[in-house]
Amino acid sequence: MKPAIHRRWFIQSSVAFLASGTLTAHFPWPASAWQDDRTPWTLGFQSYTFREFKLEKALEFAEALGLKYAEFYQGHIPLKSTAEQIKVYRQQCLDHGVTPVAYGVQSFGPRHDENKRVFDFAKQLGVTSLTADPTADSFDSLDKLVEEFDIAIAIHPHGPVGGGRLHRWYSAEVIMQAIKDHHPKIGTCLDTGHLIRCAQAGEPLDPAQQVRKMGARNFGLHLKDHDNQRRTDVILGQGALNLIELHQALLDVQFKGFISLEYEANPKDPRNDLAACIEAWNKTVKS
Repeated sequence: MKPAIHRRWFIQSSVAFLASGTLTAHFPWPASAWQDDRTPWTLGFQSYTFREFKLEKALEFAEALGLKYAEFYQGHIPLKSTAEQIKVYRQQCLDHGVTPVAYGVQSFGPRHDENKRVFDFAKQLGVTSLTADPTADSFDSLDKLVEEFDIAIAIHPHGPVGGGRLHRWYSAEVIMQAIKDHHPKIGTCLDTGHLIRCAQAGEPLDPAQQVRKMGARNFGLHLKDHDNQRRTDVILGQGALNLIELHQALLDVQFKGFISLEYEANPKDPRNDLAACIEAWNKTVKS
């Protein structure tokens, strides 16, 4: 899939949008990420950001924010959906101008038949990448499946997991060591927030350096910022994330994957914070 290149950045001056309940909307909101010929990617969203809402409402929010690409999680599109249900979900997305490009985070193990069912689901949904948390003994199966389906596996680091311990795939170095002899379509979906959080377990990591380490095997990116003192996600540029260095790293490795804006704070109504994140990213890309 070749993402559309947006050649002008604009602010939505008005949006016909009605929020339910006590949610309040503050307009105008910025459109999806501004781009030029140097940046062959489009900013989308991880639907976990809208985990407090049903799929329809999440899509309404995304449409109002100008986000046209999505990585979905099971809470919005269940993995056990039938083929007919997947068709309905996909059309529901397209009706709001949202294209599914990735799905996860999904576990994988050594059982090939179970793994194949996930790829069958992904093919029907129309995504090009599965954000993943595989076991070490799953790679022989995944080698075959990424080749058969032409769908990438993007291993996702989760940072600290409690008790001072780090997730098994916490860094690019750990991931690359495990996948270096496997199919080139097995790579990463790095998460800038979780990489920042590793400092809480005594392992400070630089997201830009991690992107460079993965090189051509960066298939996706969860874009978020984090404040380690407050231990919360924050608007892009207000925490530890250096947006300019990250953007340059993506350019340096000729990144062509998906970028999913993810915001785990303020789940009751993250829209205004997301709008500020989009604006911060737009300014970075334009600089």
